[in-house]
Amino acid sequence: MVKKKILFVCLGNICRSPAAEAIFTHLVEQKGLSHLFEIDSAGLNGYHNGEPADSRMIKEASGRGYKITSISRKVDQISDFQKYDMLIGMDNSNYNNLKRLAAKTATEHKVYRMVDFDTERRYTEVPDPYYGGREGFQRVLDILEECSNGLIKKMML
Repeated sequence: MVKKKILFVCLGNICRSPAAEAIFTHLVEQKGLSHLFEIDSAGLNGYHNGEPADSRMIKEASGRGYKITSISRKVDQISDFQKYDMLIGMDNSNYNNLKRLAAKTATEHKVYRMVDFDTERRYTEVPDPYYGGREGFQRVLDILEECSNGLIKKMML
């Protein structure tokens, strides 16, 4: 069976997308589905290239049993759009920028919003917690957990 390749994308690849990668990875491992997925994350800017995720996100995610190990990298507008089946933006700005980049390689059909997988339709985007406090990181994790479960359900149809 061919693996479904998923790339989670936020602005700097230090908060939301590494957390989405860790949560989704954890959930597919729990369900015995790891063999079906290749999962990664990236950022739209290269400001944090080579850096680990934000220590606050690592701490909050760890408290829920998620291990964030990714190292920040910038989205490659050619190879990532060719390699991945789904590029999932965290907020509307990420989504719009991914769509713009995808247009150059005719891969717009691969671009999604994380909240597209919110089965309850409660969220409009995954907010950036970078400038907020602990509550912001917790809220992002709540949203990512719900949307990751929705994504798995959609992928298993």
